[in-house]
Amino acid sequence: MFKKEKIKDLHYSVTGLISADELQGAADEILLEHGKKVKMPGFRTGKVPLNILRQKYNASAYGEAIDKLMNRDLETYVADKKIRLAGAPKVDLAGWEIGKDAEYSMEFDILPTLPAIDLEKITVTKKNAKLDEKEVETALENIRKSRSSAIKQDADYKAADGDTAVIDFKGFVGDVAFEGGAATKHHLILGSGSFIPGFEDQIIGHKSGDKFDVNVKFPSDYHAENLAGKDARFEVLVHEVRKHILPELNDDLAKQVGQESVEALREHIRKIINEQYDEAAKRDMRNELLDALADKVKLDLPETLVEQEYNMAKSEFDHHNSHCHDEKCEHKWDEKQERKDAERRVKLGLILAEWGTQNKVEVTRDDLQQAIWAEAARYPDPKQVFEFYNQNQNALAMLRGMIFERKALDAMLTHVKTKDKTVPADELFKQASVR
Repeated sequence: MFKKEKIKDLHYSVTGLISADELQGAADEILLEHGKKVKMPGFRTGKVPLNILRQKYNASAYGEAIDKLMNRDLETYVADKKIRLAGAPKVDLAGWEIGKDAEYSMEFDILPTLPAIDLEKITVTKKNAKLDEKEVETALENIRKSRSSAIKQDADYKAADGDTAVIDFKGFVGDVAFEGGAATKHHLILGSGSFIPGFEDQIIGHKSGDKFDVNVKFPSDYHAENLAGKDARFEVLVHEVRKHILPELNDDLAKQVGQESVEALREHIRKIINEQYDEAAKRDMRNELLDALADKVKLDLPETLVEQEYNMAKSEFDHHNSHCHDEKCEHKWDEKQERKDAERRVKLGLILAEWGTQNKVEVTRDDLQQAIWAEAARYPDPKQVFEFYNQNQNALAMLRGMIFERKALDAMLTHVKTKDKTVPADELFKQASVR
């Protein structure tokens, strides 16, 4: 058991003593258990004498024994004090030798006790936006475009914005062709912005069979450094031009996308857009509530957790900057601000974790599956995402933690006061995520 303790806020420093006899006894128990499986010449399995086991395995058994006894003392101390560790303790066992009493020290931080939070005293704004029917019509037009047919045009037809040009091209800087700058029968949708700025504009107005040069300048932030900012010339041959013919907006088209009629399709689109509005409004409410919690709740923070959060952010910053050669990446690490941000993240994480636990927030199997499905839908090969989470328990635990915090935050929102505010729809989408 610990014989000394020094407590300052959430930081504990304790000293313990384990007698040599107790240590040897614990080590012998470990040796005897291990000896049941040991094979040694001259002895049957499990019949190796203890003194022989000591000669060969005593050091490792002592190491395991002292860990076991220190953990026992720590668990007893934590239970008696009714405290919770904020992380693994730092242990100092300097100067100890086998056969002697083991005097050791431990330092650790504990989790703070969450003060009562009167959520009914917090008010957040609920933004409401009126659906613009132009958004519905735009969505219908996009559905038509997604089911359009690219029809080859006659030889005298001139390519227009939105058409597909089937082209050969070869790029040069000066008189030297550059690697990756050539293709044959490439299908380029004019106006898509998939090529260097200015390239597609110079295809417009040309017919099948035309052979000509396109002159452009690579952007200064182009990913290939040997081309960034350079003037380039492309030799282009147009094989054919295809015009996109959109299907009629009728009930047949609506049925292709799972609706019975055009009006049913319109109503379905309205529902989706309103759901997007509601989620965006809720995101802003979450952010406002987080700001209020960070400002109003007074909470001592374990320095261990703050340091971990700060170091993680610094590591991510360094990693990003090591792979970034753009001028936009060259901002400096603001240690004071980053530590303040780390403290905020730790504080909010502790509040949500404690409040969520007290109020029986749970992450169900369905919650996890839906989150993984949503993540997988963002990738060309969803199978890789499922395999990643199946094989990576740490990633799964992080995902579970994110879901828990979101559910805790949403549960908190049911207790706060709200005030309605009508805003233009585009105001709902100015922020991208919960802070």
